[in-house]
Amino acid sequence: MFQSFEITADSSESAARLASLREKLAGMGAGGMLVPRGDAHQGETVAPSDERLAWLTGFTGSAGLAIVTSDRAALFIDGRYTLQAADQADTSAFEIVAVHETEPTQWAASALGTGRDDDAMEAGLPLGYDPWLHGEAEIARYEKALGRPLLPLPENPIDAIWADRPPAPAGSVSIHAEALAGESAASKRQRLGQTLTEEGVAAAVITMPDSLCWLLNIRGSDLARSPVAQGFGVLHADGRVDLFMAPEKIGGAVSQHLGNGVTVAPVEAMLPALGELGAVRVRADRSSCPLAVLRALEVGGSEIDWGRDPCVLPKALKNDAELDGMRAAHRRDGAALCRFLAWLDGALASGETVDEITVARRIEEFRRATGALLDIAFDTIAGAGPNGAIVHYRVNEESNRQIVPGELLLIDSGGQYRDGTTDVTRTLSTGEGTPPEARHAFTLVLKGMIAVATARWPAGLTGRDLDPLARIALWRQGLDYDHGTGHGVGAYLNVHEGPASLSRRGGDVALEPGMVLSDEPGCYRQGAWGIRIENLLAVSRPSVPEGGQREMLGFETLTLVPIDRRLIVPDVLGGAERAWLDAYHARVRAEIGPLLDGPEDGAVRDWLDAATVPLDA
Repeated sequence: MFQSFEITADSSESAARLASLREKLAGMGAGGMLVPRGDAHQGETVAPSDERLAWLTGFTGSAGLAIVTSDRAALFIDGRYTLQAADQADTSAFEIVAVHETEPTQWAASALGTGRDDDAMEAGLPLGYDPWLHGEAEIARYEKALGRPLLPLPENPIDAIWADRPPAPAGSVSIHAEALAGESAASKRQRLGQTLTEEGVAAAVITMPDSLCWLLNIRGSDLARSPVAQGFGVLHADGRVDLFMAPEKIGGAVSQHLGNGVTVAPVEAMLPALGELGAVRVRADRSSCPLAVLRALEVGGSEIDWGRDPCVLPKALKNDAELDGMRAAHRRDGAALCRFLAWLDGALASGETVDEITVARRIEEFRRATGALLDIAFDTIAGAGPNGAIVHYRVNEESNRQIVPGELLLIDSGGQYRDGTTDVTRTLSTGEGTPPEARHAFTLVLKGMIAVATARWPAGLTGRDLDPLARIALWRQGLDYDHGTGHGVGAYLNVHEGPASLSRRGGDVALEPGMVLSDEPGCYRQGAWGIRIENLLAVSRPSVPEGGQREMLGFETLTLVPIDRRLIVPDVLGGAERAWLDAYHARVRAEIGPLLDGPEDGAVRDWLDAATVPLDA
């Protein structure tokens, strides 16, 4: 079980902490430092012991960067966190800088000067960085902007001055059953090792915990919301794996599961081991390989073969067992959500006082009542009225809003089950008085979601190619949304998983059978309401549509939760869209209804019947 620790992210202490950091940096020969919100694994979720940015600045957002110099300090955030950063950080100590207005490299060049002859460079010490927290390309950008090298620090100075820093994660490792994984770990190791051999690569460095967990059929409890064990690995072309992970995490059963093909050593042994690989080609992923790892390989004489982590694409291509598990998880999750939605409608109809915190707690309670929930997949978003317009809103005691009849309620939540990960968003009516423009926008968003769910396309297309399908109905009305349409989802792993996505920035990764992605278009009116509807979809095997000549890929919908018919303007939907919605609701009723068999489920079944009747009924 993940053990939580409270981070002392109090902006009132920022000035003192900055002073201590500057003193420490000066003693290390550095005139400043980059402080990212990240860890050595470059992942989205970090452990409490790695929340250095929050400790220093008071800002607790999921993305950000601070740059500290001898006389200035800046906190860089994106547009999601403008209000949060201003509220949490000490603005007398930190300048709040929007990255879309000023690049951090530009700010650093302005604050420090450059090394060019025609520019006055601040005399003295270089800008420092922790080589475990940055990649080669990022540091190269700073060095180009500054015209001089940055200083790799032998240790992170924040760790030395953070008196009550939480301990490093030490959660136990568990076995992910082969029946759920669909393939043995030994088979995966040999399969991927053979691929390395064919590519002329002797070994691959694996720095992402979810890749290690997938490869070795293990799961962990080091991070909240994500069932991974933190560590590093080297996959050799012969299928052997050197696993660098705290040995105390690995019990006897897990050790036996790993077998003779996997050697375990402490993380501290990794860099020396990399240096001993010698003059061979070693695969490293630019997106996740920290500079500390790269330098160790170079010192040992290895030739760097830049390429994608060999686990990333195979992990995204779920096999039949994994897809079966995802289907089972979504049926279980759908039943829990129907119980929650029936409760919510009843509570609001009876005049009960319900606020956002209550919604977030109750939805988790219904999931836990299944007896199968291991954790929620992410902190639940429950945004009432104007809070729903904040895309990454997280309720707290200060922002908590009571649900008011007529306002929209946006709920984005998910669960981590042993057989799968769920992520579902529903925008709900809370009673009479919903503005007509909100119902119209809801229907346009629904049209976009249906357009993606029903898409057929030839092999080779990427998520970038499909993303416009979700937006066309909105574009025609002069509307749009500023987030991607969908992200990859792991099988009892990270709820955000690469390499594919449904996005304008979907990259060059073609959609392939077995990938699971979210389909979540939205529409937001600042200060009024937010709308998003999300289902998870699995890319299905190619087939020839009736009357067609070529094979096409398509989607299978996994999520089974009613869409609020009360917010739909029926005339805005076309005939095919109405037919899809009615068929979807009939499927929800058929698959979820039999699961509502508890002694108190009679009212829930009645609610489900009413929520899934045909649109014109």
